[in-house]
Amino acid sequence: MSVKAIYPGTFDPPTNGHIDLIQRGARIFTHLTVAILKNPVKNPLFTVDERVEMLREATRAFPNVAVETFSGLMVEFARREGATAVLRGIRAISDYEYEFQMALMNRRLAPEIETVFLQPAGRYSFIRSSMVKEVFSFGGDVAELVPPNVLKRLQNRMAKV
Repeated sequence: MSVKAIYPGTFDPPTNGHIDLIQRGARIFTHLTVAILKNPVKNPLFTVDERVEMLREATRAFPNVAVETFSGLMVEFARREGATAVLRGIRAISDYEYEFQMALMNRRLAPEIETVFLQPAGRYSFIRSSMVKEVFSFGGDVAELVPPNVLKRLQNRMAKV
């Protein structure tokens, strides 16, 4: 059976926790689309195009993974992509409440699309993109928290600030 899934998020920046879930999702699903939300409300460090490039570089080894962008409702994007599953990561109990509510709303909007929750590997269970940006901005070492290509972009971006 062929199952196409999407993994939506802002990925600003992509972390090793994201890559862990992508790698595991690529083993579970026939095809996985990493779907970067174009959210004009947020004030991202990286442009959508930069995030697409970083994720494409970091997922190059996974032939059944694609990186795309979307705006609007995630379930509408999933339908357009022909996806029947949504991959979501849960790091802690605090994530679960939000993700559970979102999954119920998505089920109401698109009952044909299932939400699959995965926990990242323990060593990545505390990582949030916002935390990576904050720690890095104060000179902290995030080399073990992001892929090498993302670290290089962080270094280049912060050097310009």
